[in-house]
Amino acid sequence: MRIVIVGGGISGLVTALSLRAVGLEAVVLERAGTLEPVGLGINLLPSAVRELSELGLGDALEEASVTPHRLAYCDRAGSPLWHENLGRPAGFRWPQCSVHRGVLQALLLRQVERRIPGAVRTGVSLLGFETDGTGVDVHAYDRAADRNVTYRADVLIGADGIDSQVRARLYPAEGPALWNGVHMWRGLSTGVDLLDGRTVVVAGGTPGAKFIAYPVLAPVRPGDASRLGPALNWVLETRPPAPAHEDLLVRRMTVGDLRDRLKGWNVGFLDMDALLAGAAGITRFPMLDRDPLPRWSFGPVTLLGDAAHPMYPMGMNGGTQSVIDARVVAHCLARATDPRRALHDYETIRRPRLNRLVRANRLLGPERIIKLVEQRGGGSAPERLDRIADHYKSLTRALPADVNNAPSWSRPGPEPLAADQS
Repeated sequence: MRIVIVGGGISGLVTALSLRAVGLEAVVLERAGTLEPVGLGINLLPSAVRELSELGLGDALEEASVTPHRLAYCDRAGSPLWHENLGRPAGFRWPQCSVHRGVLQALLLRQVERRIPGAVRTGVSLLGFETDGTGVDVHAYDRAADRNVTYRADVLIGADGIDSQVRARLYPAEGPALWNGVHMWRGLSTGVDLLDGRTVVVAGGTPGAKFIAYPVLAPVRPGDASRLGPALNWVLETRPPAPAHEDLLVRRMTVGDLRDRLKGWNVGFLDMDALLAGAAGITRFPMLDRDPLPRWSFGPVTLLGDAAHPMYPMGMNGGTQSVIDARVVAHCLARATDPRRALHDYETIRRPRLNRLVRANRLLGPERIIKLVEQRGGGSAPERLDRIADHYKSLTRALPADVNNAPSWSRPGPEPLAADQS
């Protein structure tokens, strides 16, 4: 079976490794000329760490990560509102991993290059594709060779992010991603401590008035993932008073810009002066998602990760769900004789649940807890807050019993999997 993956990010690389693990190989087309370890932090939930461990990446991932054991919600002054355990302390067999996105991508790229030499084609941009009764012709431009190339494939997987070119060709009238009016100021700071060094902190309330921080291991030198050191990954959310078109652009910002936005924040246990002094790579992003789709798969073409279900960053689910998508699509392709049927099975398993998750994140996801406590003027029944958190986890089967006891996607079964109706 010939498979082309568009996108050499985390989701595309995990898909290539997952396909290789079930005896299938793919070509990964990445428009960037080089894949460098850039970016900021992400959290991988135990459900994703389990899948990467089954690919033989668990130890390397833990070595490159901080494994947080606690999530703490607090108000703008740092007063505690609610907390829960994470990873192994919460009863999972696998940890949660807070990892630098570029470090994770570099780790995955090394494994793809070792296990599937020549699979990643950089500097190759998608031009379009055409399907017929037996497969798909994928047309691309190879910048290094300065020529157009065509790949004949049985399956095309669009793993090319929120502005997916594959998705744009399947849904040409969709238009740009949707902005909720919130800016995310993101960066890394060195030389600043956060509680016990293994806590994810969410301070403040609704989107646009929130501060998130957690420790990661980051490249000591930009672009070099061979040496890692401790850093604090942080996100400050703000709302511009009069949104304009240019607010939708990703912008590099200065420490002075950040200092102005941090006025009024006094999280007692976090040294904001130290955070500012050690801040680097400050970038402002608009918070974007897209409406859930009625279909991901069209014949031999499907979508995966942020190309399929971009969502607001609530509940630490974006990267996690991309990893699980990759494992499920590989499982389905390995056990089906008809690639189109395999993509239908993959979508049946994943799309209904992920569409619900996109909608839940628009309603704040688990961060409804902060809003509820704020509305009550502080304090709320702990059992009710636990129910909110557990209900959100149940959307993606991310409770400890779900993750620990789920059948492995590494073992293709003889019968089609039932549709996910829960």
